[in-house]
Amino acid sequence: MYNYRDIRVVHLEVTQRCQAACPMCDRNENGGADNKHITNAELSLEDCKQIFKPEFIKQLNSMYMCGNLGDPLSAADSLYIFKYFREHNPTMWLSMNTNGGARDADWWTELAKTFGKYGTVIFSVDGLSDTNHLYRQNVVWSKVEAAMKNFIAAGGRARWDYIIFEHNQHQVEEAELISKDWGVEKFIKKKTARFFSSAMNKGKDEHQAQNRRGTQTITLRKPEIKFQNPALNREHQLINTYGSMNDYYNKCEVKCKVKEEGNIFITAEGLLMPCCWTAGRMYKWWHNDYKTEQIWDYINSSGGKKGISVIDNSLQDVIDFNPILRSIEDSWKLTSIQEGKLEVCSQKCGTEFDAFADQYK
Repeated sequence: MYNYRDIRVVHLEVTQRCQAACPMCDRNENGGADNKHITNAELSLEDCKQIFKPEFIKQLNSMYMCGNLGDPLSAADSLYIFKYFREHNPTMWLSMNTNGGARDADWWTELAKTFGKYGTVIFSVDGLSDTNHLYRQNVVWSKVEAAMKNFIAAGGRARWDYIIFEHNQHQVEEAELISKDWGVEKFIKKKTARFFSSAMNKGKDEHQAQNRRGTQTITLRKPEIKFQNPALNREHQLINTYGSMNDYYNKCEVKCKVKEEGNIFITAEGLLMPCCWTAGRMYKWWHNDYKTEQIWDYINSSGGKKGISVIDNSLQDVIDFNPILRSIEDSWKLTSIQEGKLEVCSQKCGTEFDAFADQYK
């Protein structure tokens, strides 16, 4: 069971805004038009002060900004929100994931001072000057380089996450050497799970990107075998064992990653969900009616968006008294997706197929 006093980690999606147009991101259509279901919602410092009381912040081990639809750099108040959390918990871990393609030197210096030794910025940079923009469309390399160098020069602890595609696999070693030269603490070679479609429940070899004008750009392809996600190779084994991936999802044991950590997710609309994966099913752009997704059965039965809003309700009331967290957890005991077992939980936290964890192997 979830309990307000047991929460130790907050995953905060502070904004739905982003200057980039990554072709495998849900905020746009394959790098083209913006997702028609999102509103570019954003949480302000005042919102966060209302949601997260000082006594709650004191009990936390960590707060990190990432999410599904936006980049913290695009939020007006992201720096001030970090400062607010740091003010009330000097030793909690603070971090954010970002494409790094915005903000000036003063902003990065101030962020480094706010984090101190208890925090890190995870820079999602997938290539070098001639390749990073092929996936991180609209991100300017010179701004990324300046951001990383300014943050590190001010004492910031940086991590570089490098998603490996066919088009940038030849630069992995060079990028790692550059990261060391710049003072990056960790260089992570990510064996992406993006070549498994959770919409179709099967793997794929390529993904066609487009730009804002709808013109096709790069065809994203899987890298060579040594850089591929090991979980993708288990798809056929699971089909042989269970009959199909859908049958695996029906029958698999769910071992929730975030519940074990005491982790909750707050969306840019101020909605509480267990994790970014469950929230990530809310606004799929390929649906005309986004509420056809199974997650809406759970949201609607919990009072709709108003019922799980931590702006309209206190954070403690939503965690302790709204049924959303408990009903999702209870669904794992059901015998099939059709009966109500939440499919996204089987996809992301099923014990025999973990493409998320396998990115780092």
